[in-house]
Formats: sequence, structure tokens, C-alpha cells
Amino acid sequence: MASSSTSRGPALEQDSDKMDVDAQEARADGAPNVPPSEPRPRASSMPATLKESAYQVGYVYSSKMMAHSCMHGHCEQPERISRIFDILKENDCIDKMKKLPIRRVLREEALLVHSQALWDKVLALHSLTEQDIADSEAYYNDLSLYVHPSTPYAAQLSAGGVIEASLAVARGEVKKAFAIVRPPGHHAEPDEHMGFCFFNNVSIAAKVVQLRTSLKRILILDWDVHHGNGTQRAFYDDPSVLYISLHRYEGGNFYPNGPFGSMTSCGEGPGLGYSVNIPWPEKGMGDADYILAFQKIVMPIALEFSPDLVIISAGFDAAEGDDLGECHVSPAGYAHMTHMLSSLAGGKLVVALEGGYCLDAIAASALAVTRIVLGEMPPQLPPLTASEAATETIWQVAMEQSKYWKNLDPKACEPMEEVEQIAISLPELLKAHRQEYLFRAHGMLEVPLMSAALIERFNAQVACTPDVMDNETLIIFAHEFGNLSVELDSVITCNVRQEHSYLVDCSKELLTWARTQGYAVLDVNVFPKPFPKTRQLKHTDDYGGAVMVYLWDNYVQLTAARRVVLVGHGPGCAAVMSLIQQRAASVMKSVKGVVQVVGLHHIPTTPKDAGPLRTWYYENSIVIVPARHTIFHDSKAFKKHGNVFRVDEEKPIKLIIKAMPGIQGFIADRLGPAAGMNGNAPH
Repeated sequence: MASSSTSRGPALEQDSDKMDVDAQEARADGAPNVPPSEPRPRASSMPATLKESAYQVGYVYSSKMMAHSCMHGHCEQPERISRIFDILKENDCIDKMKKLPIRRVLREEALLVHSQALWDKVLALHSLTEQDIADSEAYYNDLSLYVHPSTPYAAQLSAGGVIEASLAVARGEVKKAFAIVRPPGHHAEPDEHMGFCFFNNVSIAAKVVQLRTSLKRILILDWDVHHGNGTQRAFYDDPSVLYISLHRYEGGNFYPNGPFGSMTSCGEGPGLGYSVNIPWPEKGMGDADYILAFQKIVMPIALEFSPDLVIISAGFDAAEGDDLGECHVSPAGYAHMTHMLSSLAGGKLVVALEGGYCLDAIAASALAVTRIVLGEMPPQLPPLTASEAATETIWQVAMEQSKYWKNLDPKACEPMEEVEQIAISLPELLKAHRQEYLFRAHGMLEVPLMSAALIERFNAQVACTPDVMDNETLIIFAHEFGNLSVELDSVITCNVRQEHSYLVDCSKELLTWARTQGYAVLDVNVFPKPFPKTRQLKHTDDYGGAVMVYLWDNYVQLTAARRVVLVGHGPGCAAVMSLIQQRAASVMKSVKGVVQVVGLHHIPTTPKDAGPLRTWYYENSIVIVPARHTIFHDSKAFKKHGNVFRVDEEKPIKLIIKAMPGIQGFIADRLGPAAGMNGNAPH
């Protein structure tokens, strides 16, 4: 096994002619002839005289890695990286990222992890003829590999690309980076290539970062559906690298097979406890399972380890739609995991592509991850409940790893079958309290829902004032639960100090003001409660929009209200915009104003229709965002909104409170002759 100490590696060459991919000539080591081209920026492993500071995120990509291909077709296909690059470009992500130079891994770098014999074996592939490939097909099939004369060059570029992405982050040239590379690497062991992998890209990059920079403590989080046996083996006795893997295991019967990926495979010698395996016992794991594992295992251990750099071995074969992985992680699930990891190491994060073999799934998942890397917040997930198999596995892992990590509390991970029948969820308690408050303070009553699917999700979450049927003026307020401010005994165990915890409900001020003005109010909590997967709304996952449309069709349209104002706060904005989009004609007739109060990391939406509806929205809406919101740097999005006001507040709950005078002024101005806004931003 390669030495785990970064100080014992051979001195690395600084020969500049090895650093520029596009200027390479054919060599005996497998690189193809590449014609000279215009000089490219030097790789970051060479001293640079100038550094770009305009970009906070970088990426590594070269279509030359697509030369590695299988003549008979293969799931590890060249289009894996081109599809990712294309979707990032189509969604304007590439324009926001710095292109980092890519080059081939040096022999001395590869030998920090791999043996000389493996290096020679991979480079020798460049001389294979078609007959050689056919004759050796059975041998490479046993290793789960296919080979091509361009394989050495692509494998060297793939490893070199992850090195350059990691060095760029480690040296502060960018804060985060995405290495869009292939072939993958996490199965490649120190002495053997296997599992579509030739060089262990992430392991080599981690060693080089430790050797060339001041960053020494590195977390490698591997969410590929297969266990990264090569990465774990490279650092099995090394306490400076924490390796955490979530993967299908199934008793060692899922690739790469054997006991090395079990929960008891925790490292050896000084590295004992620095290998953490979360081995799923069956297929079908989804967002709830992965996120619970992050909350109970990954993040507590990572916080205690306190890495200087985080590298994600980002295989997307656990994604929904991947036939090889047969799991159900959504793009939003990957986004949430990335967001959690971004909170570590001062935000220094490298995403390195590993597996993922459904082109649609890998593209959508990579886009979701990239948006988080670029600073967006993850999208809202529906209510989630982890499977029994996942909950049991997480508890067993906590029992095992608590031998090495103080932050883990196995009792907090223990399955709750004993109390499940008598337990009441916190949202249900809060709903009951709020229902009682609305009735006591404003005489508001619950609005009944007739749809079984809506009842399951929104029962007791819609209330109206008694005059809703007769009042000509109606305020519809769509929001989530208020902020639950909780004081914890410990951020690790998350035990709540109940006497110091409370609910902050921003709706109280708006409701009280509306009633003093004589307006009717329809209050809609669009947070859907957990529901059985067997009963779903038809043709939609837009549950907030569905309940808003239902209320509009079955109640609002039957009332006397002809002057309506829609107010959305946080996730309620999406529900409001969904209503506007789906009921454009009647909305434009009755609604006099639209208010969106949007958090720092959410982009306010506009109607998709570029015709009369878009014009109507532009003339009758205001959007309130924090002063540092990205919309002020996106002229295309900014111009779609009529009035965008900035408020010097970033927390959503405080944002609406601070902007309340301006919101009240806008509503009064739209509904009647009362004094309107003074032209300044709401404050």
C-alpha cells in the first residue's frame, strides 16, 4: 500500500513542458499527437504571475478525455462529461466560473498513491491494437474495465484535472471548484486498476495538496453508490485524511464486493477511526435516507475532524433513474448534501466527478450541485421520512463510530418504534397552537378542503376571517411555519432546552394591520406535512401551488372580493406565482397587487408567459430582497420585475418585519386612495 505520509513522497518535477495539455507532443507514455495551438493559461501548480480574482468558483474540463471509449458501447461513456458541461453552459453556470487549466498527472504525483508497476501498466495501453484489445477483453472484463489506445492520456488528464482543481482551491485562487473529468478514479487501488478506474484521481489530488500547500487535514466524502475501495485503501492508516462513504453494500455482495466496505472497516494503526462506511443493506435508498445519514453521522464527525479542505467523490449513480445504482436520490437531495459540506473548511470545496451512468440523471444532478457551489440555496424538499433499513444502518454505524468520535450519540440515532404510535410531530403541535391563536385573536376559522390529497398535506393549515365571503377586499397571505427559535444543550446532540425555545410568527403583524384596515384575510400555510407515498396529487409535485389553485377556484372566486392582494413570504412566493401562472385571466381581473418577500439565496420568479401576464405582473408587483441579493448582479432577472426593493436584512423572518411598513404602504396604495409609499425602499 502506498505510504500515507505526505512528507515521504518523491520530489515532484516542475518541468513546465509537462503542464500544458494542448502543447503536448506524442510520447511513448501514451499521449496522442496534439497539434500546437494558442498558449493556454499555465496550470496552478506552476507559479502564476497574475491571478484572476473575479471568479469565486472554478471548473476543469477538456473534451480530450472523451477519447477514452469502448468500441462496443459502455455505460461509462464519453458523453457523461459533455452532457454535464452542456447543461451547465445552457443554464449560464459556466459563464460564472473560472476555467482552470488542465494537464496530465505527473509520474511523481501518481506515485504518491500508486505503484510504479500500475503506472507502467496503464501507460502501456497506448500501444494496443484492435486485435490486442479483442484478445484481452476477457481479462479486462474481470476487472470491470475497457481499454483504448487513448485510455492512458484520458486517465492522466482526469487525475491531473482533479489535482489542478484542488490546488486552485487550496491556494485561494477560487473558493470552490468542479472537476468534470473521466474516467473516474475511486476504485483504483495502489497496485491495481479496476471498476472503470485507472488512477485514483481524488487520492492523488489529496496527497499533492498536502505536499504543496499548508492544508493538511482533508475530508473525502464519497457519495457514489459504490464503495470507493481504492480511496479508503490509500488512506487506511492515515489520520490526516478522513474518508466517509455512503454506498450500497448488501452484505458485501454489491460491487466492489467483500467486507472492506462494511461498517466495521474503520482504518488501522494511526488511521483507526478515519474510515467511515455507511453501508446500505438494500437498493432503493433516497433523499430521506442520505440526509438522515448526513445529519446523524457525516456532519457530526466532519465537525469534530475540522478539515482544511473537503473533496467530494461525486458519483451520481445513486440518482433517480440510474439503472446501475437503483437508488432514488434527487437533484435536490444532492444539492442539500453539497450545501451541508460547503459549511466546512471555511467553504473550501472541490467536487470531483466519479460514477453516474444515466445521462439525464447525471446532468440534472451535476447542475443542482453546481448551483450550490455557485452560492444558491438548495431547493425545498417535500416532507421526508427515512426508511427503516436506513435508520437501522445509521444507528449501527453510530454505535461503531462512537468508539472514535465524541460527537456521535448512538442514542440520538436509535430507531423510535417504541414511541412512534404515541408521538406527535412538532409541526402538528405548532399548527394546533396557531389555529387556536388565529381564532382567539381574529376570529379566524379553518377552511375545509375537499381533496383527500390536499387534506393529507394541508389539513388545519388554511384559515380565513369571518367576513371572507362578503368583504370586497381580500389579502391572501401564503407562507410557511414561523421560525422556531431553539436553544440547544449541544449542537452535536441537538437536545432542546424547551424553556428557552419559542416560535417567531411574522404573520401576526400583517394580520393585525389588515384587520384594522377592514380587510378580509385568507391565511395559507403552504408547508405540506408528511404524507403516504401511495397517494399523490396528479401530474404535479407543486403542492403549494395546488392548494392555492384549489382555494382560488373553490372559495375566492365565489366571494365578493374584487380587490385582492397576494402576499408570498419565503417558499410561499412559489405558491403565489404558481397560482398566477395557472389562473392568469381571473387573477389579472381581481388581483390589484403582488408582494414577494424573498430570502437571500432564492431567486424571485416571474410568470413564464411573455405576453399580457408578464406585463401585468411587472406593473402590479413589488419584490423585497436582502441588500446583498444576487438579483442585483443579474440584469436579465432584475428587468423582469417591476419594483425590486433592497432591505438591509438577510434573515427571512426579520426581512418581512423590517419591510412591513413598506408592504403596508404598497397594499394601501393598490387598494384605495389611502396614502401610499413615499417612493423609498420599504424599511
